[in-house]
Amino acid sequence: MKQSLFVYNTLTRKKEEFTPLNAPHVGMYVCGPTVYSDVHLGNCRTYISFDLIFRYLNHLGYKVRYVRNITDAGHLEDDSDTGEDKISKKAKIAKVEPMEIAQKYTVGFREVLGIFNTLPPSIEPTATGHIIEQIELVKEMIANGYAYEVDGSIYFDVEKYNKNFDYGVLSGRNLEDMLNNTRSLGGQEEKHGKLDFALWIKAKPEHLMKWPSPWGVGFPGWHLECSAMSHKYLGDQFDIHGGGLDLVPTHHTNEIAQNEACFNKTPAKYWVHTNMLTVNGQKMSKSLGNSFLPHELFTGHNAILNKGYSPMTVRFFMLQAHYRSTLDFGNEAMEASEKGFKRLMNAFSLLDGLKASATTEAEITPLRERCYEALNDDFNSPVLIAELFEASRIINSVHDGKMAIDAANLQQLKDLMNDFVTEILGLKNEQASTDELPKVVDFIVNLRNEAKTNRDYATSDKIRDGLQKIGIQLKDAKEGTTWTKI
Repeated sequence: MKQSLFVYNTLTRKKEEFTPLNAPHVGMYVCGPTVYSDVHLGNCRTYISFDLIFRYLNHLGYKVRYVRNITDAGHLEDDSDTGEDKISKKAKIAKVEPMEIAQKYTVGFREVLGIFNTLPPSIEPTATGHIIEQIELVKEMIANGYAYEVDGSIYFDVEKYNKNFDYGVLSGRNLEDMLNNTRSLGGQEEKHGKLDFALWIKAKPEHLMKWPSPWGVGFPGWHLECSAMSHKYLGDQFDIHGGGLDLVPTHHTNEIAQNEACFNKTPAKYWVHTNMLTVNGQKMSKSLGNSFLPHELFTGHNAILNKGYSPMTVRFFMLQAHYRSTLDFGNEAMEASEKGFKRLMNAFSLLDGLKASATTEAEITPLRERCYEALNDDFNSPVLIAELFEASRIINSVHDGKMAIDAANLQQLKDLMNDFVTEILGLKNEQASTDELPKVVDFIVNLRNEAKTNRDYATSDKIRDGLQKIGIQLKDAKEGTTWTKI
């Protein structure tokens, strides 16, 4: 039974049949992190969601080029066109080179996503590695009449662009409303219009990260880099552009404007966005004091949850919600996910020991079709997981001798669980995968060492005591910190 994949497209605000521009090849670009701090859970939710999409498209036989950038320059405070570069600011405080900050947090980002068992992208380009491409795009926009120079800085002319295109096509807002609801910011008098945004910014003498350009020494605007890198590796137009929902109003809107101004076409056919995280119904944010980092979720050292949860439990928890729905962290929800994950993995571990009968009471083909139906409906992982619990019920019934299954259906059942649990959902049985434990503990020990180096002894002690509670004892010595299971 051939089924079609349908994807919700933010651009058209409806589900559309997925038809790649150049099948079987699929181009997918996802906006990566700005590497000035530890990756937060909202980022993790986005990248786990796109890992599911990447895995499923590969499973369907598509040849996917997945590009996810690293922003290591050009992202200013408050996502604006003024202020300090986020990475440079952190470097000044730490008295190190900006690239040391970028390297440290890039490594940390990859470590966390590795712990969550996400596959690496096909290409992971950096903003600093594509300055030439960004300058070339700016030249093209100036030549096409959509950008202008003011004292060494280049701005995009939104109102002029909107005469030929629709600046609010992605957000659904019209230009007049945007102009009326946008306040004029100090220090931006040189712009022609309130909505104009920087493509290239003249660097002040104290600015650390800067490059020569036809307009003087400066650095690229945050929005420009994604247009340059997606175009370089995926062409004038590609299949999927993704990111968090918070990127729609400005970053992705400006990306579309830049690409249309250069190439006269929208960069991506399908725009896919993940929703935000909440904690007990409130938006997760530092200002509300309810945000926590992945390692704080693993160890339980946060003010919200009663205990820590394993990486695979957290991945399972995130996949139990549809990527376009709000994901709410809370004690009850996490505990329920932990039980559900263990139930699924316990059934999975029984598969190899099941014995086939001459007859069967379990037909697996309809169940497999329902699993595909779930994922073909905009990657509906919660519905898929519900079907996998039905598969778990069959496994347990066969194991307990309450249901007969013949060899053909047993093999189908094994294939179904391997395909959907392991290959597509990316879940692993943590009890069986003891080789992953050292990676997780070493990661947490490194975080503790950082806390000690920063004289944050309260956090250092919390990590040590928390590990001891879950059966991991640390021993500090001159040579470093070692750990043992107790």
